[in-house]
Amino acid sequence: MEPQKNLCVHIPLSLHARVREEQERSGQPLSAYITELLTEYYRRSEKSMEYTKTLAFQIPEELFYRIKDHLAREKERTGKKLSQRDFVLGLIERALEEAEAAPQDGPQEGADGQEEVDGDADLV
Repeated sequence: MEPQKNLCVHIPLSLHARVREEQERSGQPLSAYITELLTEYYRRSEKSMEYTKTLAFQIPEELFYRIKDHLAREKERTGKKLSQRDFVLGLIERALEEAEAAPQDGPQEGADGQEEVDGDADLV
């Protein structure tokens, strides 16, 4: 385990109440909860320095509500809110990791059954 150091700060009472409420809801000790918050904050700060692109698409309404229901169940189960963005990014990253780990023997077929050239399917 990494060596630990105490961090003591003064914060507004309203913020303290909110932190304690969320910490109790998470079921974690205060030190673990604050460590997670700070780690996530710095992780996001590092990612925000990266260049980003927007990927937008429409989905059927039924699928949209299935995703919303899933995210609500996950929040209830874990006590943590998972955003739509993080959920979809997680799915995409997992699918890409699996695809990249799979053996690449010969030409690949795209979703439309057409052979891909250089691994890129033509999107219409």
